[in-house]
Amino acid sequence: MINSLAGTIIKKGDGVLYLQSGHLEWEIHMPIIALGAIGDTGREVKVITYLHHREDIMKLYGFRTEEERSVFLELLKVGGIGPKQSLRILSGMGVEEFLGTLDREDVDGLSRIPGLGKKTASKIILALRGKLKIAEETDGTPDELVHALVEMGFDRRKAAEALKTARASEDSEQEIFRKAIILLSTG
Repeated sequence: MINSLAGTIIKKGDGVLYLQSGHLEWEIHMPIIALGAIGDTGREVKVITYLHHREDIMKLYGFRTEEERSVFLELLKVGGIGPKQSLRILSGMGVEEFLGTLDREDVDGLSRIPGLGKKTASKIILALRGKLKIAEETDGTPDELVHALVEMGFDRRKAAEALKTARASEDSEQEIFRKAIILLSTG
């Protein structure tokens, strides 16, 4: 697996980055948002990658952050969603916006992405809501506690907020977790 590539931007095209790394030039397919933010020709960059391999084709996909790649890989797990569709989704909205759309169960917001209908948007929301684990979402709350609450069926953002509120006291982690469950169950 190619985890990342570092090199010089040779050219940027329609969703494609050409990166010179040593004596090799890589063609890396990227979300439009990431491609626009990565920099201009001649700049040195590091791109997080995913190599998609099928019997008839190999394509290299690139991302600015680990979180972007994680969302891409989770989208691939949804039935009927391939790399092209996943890339289109991440080109239509950033990771934070996508996670917000999932949390709000906003089928209309997700289906605004060209080529993504309401049926597919609903399928994505059902498959991924509350399951994506992105580090920035927890606001300093230990990931394992948020993850445990999400596994119990609570919303990720509400779980992080409840843990933050419960942390106001100087209790043990176990007591904080118990208080968070009570806050989530009553609210």
